[in-house]
Amino acid sequence: MYQAAMVRRIALWRALPDLPDLHSPQEDAAYWQPHLLAEYTVLGALVDGELAGIIAYGKGWIEQLYVLPDRQGSGIGTRLLSAAMTDMDDIRLWRFQRNHHARAFYQSHGFSPIEETDGSSNEEGEPDVLYHWCRLAEPMYNADPAGR
Repeated sequence: MYQAAMVRRIALWRALPDLPDLHSPQEDAAYWQPHLLAEYTVLGALVDGELAGIIAYGKGWIEQLYVLPDRQGSGIGTRLLSAAMTDMDDIRLWRFQRNHHARAFYQSHGFSPIEETDGSSNEEGEPDVLYHWCRLAEPMYNADPAGR
């Protein structure tokens, strides 16, 4: 779990280098074992035998989705996100408002911002935005052109 936590740390702090570092790498890794692994589907993407991206999802939420900065733009994030979108019909996730790269990624995959906050409810105190995606119902076609 230490590697998964490190992917998150590296990706997040590359995107937002002045974000407060509230937890040690060991504390971050400790969060994964009892919480994320026990309650969510966790997938990793390996490139050349090294963990390059991770996702934790379930219960209608994406809790974590991070790809190492030097691997972004290669389709890893899209493949990980696709797994969650295949498994769930309705998804929500929080992202920091100023993480424009992540916001553009989710919006390009059909997620819409539905709420913005001032950050008072997250431990970083960072303004964030809630995104939502919902699978559209399959259209039903009537094979009878007369509508019978």
